[in-house]
Amino acid sequence: MCEINVILLSGENRERIMDSVARILVEGDTIQLTGILGDKMTVEGSVKEINFSRGEAIILSR
Repeated sequence: MCEINVILLSGENRERIMDSVARILVEGDTIQLTGILGDKMTVEGSVKEINFSRGEAIILSR
């Protein structure tokens, strides 16, 4: 299984907000993250980059 860590980017500030994310669902400005154990988090923003070689997704904060 391929999991990814999610980083929230707000200006120059980078914050890791969730580890081991198995699903990213984008609906407009809302992004729902689901972890491998079923835990969920919803953030507002837009996906800037998904880098599988580094194992991270970067979300731009609104």
